[in-house]
Amino acid sequence: MPDKLIYCDLDSPLGPMVAGASDKGVSFLEWHDRGGLERISARVRKRYRCELIDGRNEHLEQLERELADYFDRTLTRFTVPIDITGTTFEQRVWQELLQIPYGQTRSYGEVARLLGSPGGSRAVGRANGANYLAIVIPCHRVIDANGNLHGYGGKVWRKKALLELEAGVAAMNL
Repeated sequence: MPDKLIYCDLDSPLGPMVAGASDKGVSFLEWHDRGGLERISARVRKRYRCELIDGRNEHLEQLERELADYFDRTLTRFTVPIDITGTTFEQRVWQELLQIPYGQTRSYGEVARLLGSPGGSRAVGRANGANYLAIVIPCHRVIDANGNLHGYGGKVWRKKALLELEAGVAAMNL
């Protein structure tokens, strides 16, 4: 685990965000209204057990550029290095989320089956909710089996907006 994380505020068309990175990669990207900076900081400190320092580093600079390109519809895959921590199962779920193609979705049950846990959709949902790296690890691409949207920490309206943004780009590339 890192001994410190550098963090900064980032703007997005869907609202302000806060991001943090170690010297190895980006560790979190959260919407400000997901509890405010104090609550986000407390959750990050608890998970990473390290100091948070206001500032910037090369990973945050790259993340900011890539987020701008994502929202400008010119980036479909993030390349910024990632430095995240979680349980073994959470890590497996997050790796599976990274495999969901841009502009596509998977149900919680589909992700569970891909992980070899056909009855594990609720566990996938919990791991999805434990993802601190919004957009980069695309938890917004996981939906109910019936197509309904719920369970997004950044609010369902944002999940819908992100999926619509990606669907529009995917349709243009057909």
